[in-house]
Amino acid sequence: MRTDPLWADLPVRHAVPELHAALDARGAAVLAAPPGTGKTTLVPLALAGLVPELPGGPTGPRRVLVAEPRRLAVRAAARRMAWLLGGRPGERVGFALRGERRAGPDTLVEVVTTGVLLQRLQRDPELAGVDAVLLDECHERHLDADTALAFLLDVRAALRPELRLVAASATSDTAAWARLLGGDGGPAPVVEAHGTSHEVAVVWAPPPRPVRPPQGTRVDPALLEHVAATARRALAECPGDVLCFLPGAGEIARVAGLLGGADDRDGTGGADGAGGFEVLQVHGRAPQAVQDAVLSPGGGRRRVVLATSVAESSLTVPGVRAVVDSGLAREPRTDHARGLSALVTVRASLAAARQRAGRAGREAPGTVYRCWQPVEDARTPPWPAPEIALADLSSFALQAACWGDPDASGLALPDPPPAGALAAAREVLRAVGAVGADGRVTARGRAMAAVGVHPRLARALLDGAGQVGARRAAEVVALLSEEPPRALGEDLAAVWRQARAGGGDHPGWAARWREEARRLRRGLAAAGDTGNGDTGSGDTGSGDTGSGAAARGGAAGTGAGSGAADGDVSAADRGVPDAAAAGLVVALAFPERVARVRAGRTAAGGAGGGAAADGRAGDRARGGPGSARLPYLMASGTAAEVAAGSPLAGEPWLAVAVADRPAGSPSARVLRAAAIGEDTARRAAAPLLAVREEVGWAVPDGARRGDVAARRVESLGAVELSSVPLRDPDPAAVRAALLEGLAREGVPALLGWGESARGLRERLAFLHRELGDPWPDVSDAALLARAEEWLGPELDRARRRADLERTDTAEALRRLLPWAGGEALRLDQLAPERIEVPSGSRIRVDYSGERPVLAVKLQELFGWAAAPALAGGRVPLTVHLLSPAGRPAAVTGDLASFWRDGYRAVRAELRGRYPRHPWPEDPSTAAPTRRTNPRR
Repeated sequence: MRTDPLWADLPVRHAVPELHAALDARGAAVLAAPPGTGKTTLVPLALAGLVPELPGGPTGPRRVLVAEPRRLAVRAAARRMAWLLGGRPGERVGFALRGERRAGPDTLVEVVTTGVLLQRLQRDPELAGVDAVLLDECHERHLDADTALAFLLDVRAALRPELRLVAASATSDTAAWARLLGGDGGPAPVVEAHGTSHEVAVVWAPPPRPVRPPQGTRVDPALLEHVAATARRALAECPGDVLCFLPGAGEIARVAGLLGGADDRDGTGGADGAGGFEVLQVHGRAPQAVQDAVLSPGGGRRRVVLATSVAESSLTVPGVRAVVDSGLAREPRTDHARGLSALVTVRASLAAARQRAGRAGREAPGTVYRCWQPVEDARTPPWPAPEIALADLSSFALQAACWGDPDASGLALPDPPPAGALAAAREVLRAVGAVGADGRVTARGRAMAAVGVHPRLARALLDGAGQVGARRAAEVVALLSEEPPRALGEDLAAVWRQARAGGGDHPGWAARWREEARRLRRGLAAAGDTGNGDTGSGDTGSGDTGSGAAARGGAAGTGAGSGAADGDVSAADRGVPDAAAAGLVVALAFPERVARVRAGRTAAGGAGGGAAADGRAGDRARGGPGSARLPYLMASGTAAEVAAGSPLAGEPWLAVAVADRPAGSPSARVLRAAAIGEDTARRAAAPLLAVREEVGWAVPDGARRGDVAARRVESLGAVELSSVPLRDPDPAAVRAALLEGLAREGVPALLGWGESARGLRERLAFLHRELGDPWPDVSDAALLARAEEWLGPELDRARRRADLERTDTAEALRRLLPWAGGEALRLDQLAPERIEVPSGSRIRVDYSGERPVLAVKLQELFGWAAAPALAGGRVPLTVHLLSPAGRPAAVTGDLASFWRDGYRAVRAELRGRYPRHPWPEDPSTAAPTRRTNPRR
């Protein structure tokens, strides 16, 4: 029988005395301890004085808070510590997470999520009765953890200098944490605990054939098949259990099915594999029974544990001798321009790969199978990106505003928030009334923060409760907060019905949904607000979504039940069916995602105007295969498409809860939505309603030529509801539209260019080219740039394209001449339109080429010794000498030389062909003529 303490094998015990000394000296310290050393379980007990055998501890009991980034880790840490003390959670060790708390008067160590810690700090910044706080897994760089650390440093600096603070990290990259915790007094002490990890052999196991890189959340099935095959290989080649890292719950379920362990339809449990081993699925939604099974020895039966990154450092799985690493992880991404947020699949960092591999050597020598080529490490980031650099910051901005630092400039954060993302987040808060124009939190904002969900969801809960009742508002927001399994489909009416009926194949999720709905109702009651408060300036559609499910667009539900069952629904709202109620709540959360089908594309063949009554939203004809991939337009201006075969296809209006935009796609994909009517869209997104006069240059569908379009438009954001022609549009707007038309179609295409106008433009272009200023540039670009100057009166008079086409362009061009200096008067001298030749004819000069050309019949130039030079004598005139029939006979720039040397050859060739025309021996002395010789 074992007589030594249960914690005697934990390597971190050797670092505890040094940690006590560091805290006694500075009050804050950084603890660097690899996974599996016991930092999460033994150190809090030692800080609380519950391990008297370790030297240097407190003389009396202390209360310790332990903050974990994940709910799964909270329960696991509390159970492990309670077991070490021989008790159960809720006694000397307790825990608290959203909607659940187990703690009593004797509790000294309480494990909480970082979100719960933030809520406590907002309610009680002094953390009365708490002696020490341990922030665990700081290296994972979760946004809530970074924020909590910043708040705690404020508390130590201003209110509780005696509060002890420990930042625990599973990596040795601790310099930044030491600087933050130490402040002006220099870096805080760093205490390192060294694990007893064993050697881990690396086996490179890339797929046998190339696989497609991940896109969004999609992972190539070929890679998942290879991961499953590698897990079987590890079972055959290594002793003990196999821990397999995958990016998300969907991939875990897929690999479990390939291993023959897919009996658990909820995607959260375990089942027997086809080879006589047990398959366990561990992720953020894993139920209690699965957590207990994973954290307990296998009892002689081999296991394959399929896990997300939660098992990198937050959980220690006993019995593991082999790790299979897919090399993938999930990170948040926010598209502020389109108002979409999502989780995306990326390559896991090198630090994460090291953490994962170390799990194989926790108890004995092990092996890690890496499912990629070694060369790929050269393109892999060394550390995971901090969440503050990637995620939507609306929740963070509300926390900062409630803390009294709206722009977060005074917070000691490891990394500052990106300015653009923070600005978008603050705009969202102003839109929902959480902060005022000065950025300071409002009473409504504090109530929203107390609810404990993303500000958008809090807005939907508060405002929706007053319109559809507290119960239904809480249930729908719970669907947005507690993301339903993707297998339930995109029709939110079906999702809500299944949730109320027990979840069908997903009872674990349905139970969590019910508990979240109850929690939200309690939060609503505590906030003292049924949704009738001021909504502030209204949603503007800037920024989007939030952390957790809300950051990914969340999910919402509708139902088939009667609203009359809700005792908290007013008489006026009892007639609102569940379908309309759910759509309204979703639209309140995401008003910029209200979407209308493109005109003419409804299932009934209508124009998609959304005039159907809300109460029949769930009863309208559903689009079949012929209506798949229907295009929608969101109020934000983002195009969206409904997936092929969706029951939502053909609905005129949707309130979109979940959407993403695949890489390279021009449109977002609607993953979950509620069918609504135009009345609900107008009601929920009322701040986006606008009536405007729209005057611009438009090109009708199928036309090649545009024209001025003037109309009065009613719109819901980017969605046009109706329009009527404007009888008397603003002249300034018409002028701007005409200028837009000139820019889009070009000056030559839109104006009337007769021979006079073309000739004048060519003469001016010649002078600008040869003499420069003050002669104007008359290229297309230059004319467009100065259009208001030379076309001003015509633009003032014109109302449509035809008016511009009737413009006297030559007269308008003369406004560009350099009249001020008098140079304009020399235009005919420097670049004459016509030149009089010896015969008396006035011949037009062609300025269209590089050199000016005078094309004239040869006989008309007899006796002309030289042609004049233009541009003040700088450019000689090129003469095209024509035959009597008008065909070119010779080209010369030196007429005297031609008479002397070239004329004889031309005369010999042409006089027999044109005998009636004069062909004198000496043309330089002959009389010029335009006529032929008389007949004899």
